[in-house]
Formats: sequence, structure tokens, C-alpha cells
Amino acid sequence: MNSDDLIAKKESLISILKNYDSLAVAFSGGVDSTFLLAAAHGVLGENVAAITAKSPVHPAREIEFAGKFARNHGIKHIIIRSDEMNLSEFTANNRNRCYVCKKNLFPKMIEAASKMGISKLAHGANTDDLKDFRPGFSAASEMVIASPMIEAGLSKQDIRDLSKMMLLETWDKPAMACLATRIPYGTAITIESLKMIEEAENTLIDLGFSACRVRHHGNLARIELAKKDFDRMMNEKTRDSVVGKLKKAGYLYVSMDLEGYVQGSMNR
Repeated sequence: MNSDDLIAKKESLISILKNYDSLAVAFSGGVDSTFLLAAAHGVLGENVAAITAKSPVHPAREIEFAGKFARNHGIKHIIIRSDEMNLSEFTANNRNRCYVCKKNLFPKMIEAASKMGISKLAHGANTDDLKDFRPGFSAASEMVIASPMIEAGLSKQDIRDLSKMMLLETWDKPAMACLATRIPYGTAITIESLKMIEEAENTLIDLGFSACRVRHHGNLARIELAKKDFDRMMNEKTRDSVVGKLKKAGYLYVSMDLEGYVQGSMNR
């Protein structure tokens, strides 16, 4: 997209945000919610707040990043505890898992926003989300959660481009989703499996593999990496380190998917 079209979309977003007296942003620390929060703060200033959910399904390093970003930009930020792991509908891990999660989470965020005197909650959905399997988006629509970036016609790439223009450190941050997305539908979600996944992915991230997933198949870890990282993973020292640490995390077998990292691959 040329810069004129991109600027026009940004101006459209700003115009939309000006319609709010105050706004709470569901803030995960990912590319989309970070951009929306920064844009909203630029328009509404102290009348913007960030709300982040904390639970075993959310990587701790993402929650830490969210807190640091809000502090560095002087944005009001609260962390609430979500309890989806207490919901049998969620832990059963059927295809409506994300719907159940968001249907449970958004009312808690709305309540938290209300206590701060904010009546509207927004999330970081973009136009690409309309093309994928997103049951959580259905829950957001039912509860009339604002989607300013969809209203402005912003795609994921638009958000990355604008984030770069705004010097946001998340402009090239790999996509992130809750840890439950690493577990095949129909396989129960447990605290143990979530801890295994988080420890395994932290191992890869700490080694510099940014775009990665560890798909959890019981005692087998299926690693998805960007294809450009295949050769580095096959380095004997790196490979042995990864295998050793993933076995320490609880896996008996460690494999690498030759297709590479595919966002949302478990939706197949």
C-alpha cells in the first residue's frame, strides 16, 4: 500500500477514536493491541486505559511486556485475573474454545473499565481477522466491543507499517496467541500442558527463534519455525540444547515440522 493510502487509514482511525470520550483497550502486548493503545492514547490522552488479562494461558513474558510498555508511555494499566481454566467448556478445548474464553473475559474487562469511569471497551481486531476462523470475534460482536481498526479498514500489514512509522517496537514483533492454541482441538487443556508449552517456547525465543510455535501433542513437541531458521536449528549444538531443554520441560519426543511456522495451523 502506498503511503498516502496508509496515512488516510490512520486519519480515519483517529477520526473514529475522537468519537469516544474515554476508552479502555484490551491490551495483550501484541502488535495489534499495542498499536491501537498507542493511537488511542495519542488522541484521548489520560482518558485511555489498558486492561490486560493474566492467567496460565497467557505467556508471562507478554504480560511483562504489556506492563513495561504502558509504564514507558504513561498509560494507565491494570491487570485482571481471568478464570477460563475453571470453565469446563474452555478446558474441554472444543472448536468454540475462544468464544467461551472471550465471553467470559470481556465482561470482566468491561467491569474493570467501568470502575475507572470508562464505558467503552475496544479490542485490536483488524480486517484480516474477518477472513480467518475467529470464534472469539463473534463473542466480541455480541457484546458490542469496539473494533476501531476494522472500522478504519486496517489490515495486519497496515498496522505493522503504521507501527514502524510511529517507532513502536512491536512493528516487527511476531504474531502471538494464547498458549491454548498450541493444543489440538479435543485434547483437554491442563495447567501442566500450558506450563510445558510456555517453557518450551521460552527456550526457542531465548535462542533467538522469534517466529515459532511449539505444538503440543501429548508427550511429543512439534516445533514450527520460520523456514529461514531451519539451518540454524540443525546446528548440532543448538539442536542438542533444544532437545535437552524440551525434554526437561516434560516432552519425551521433539520434532520439527518441515512445513515451517504457519499461523493458526491448529485450525485445520
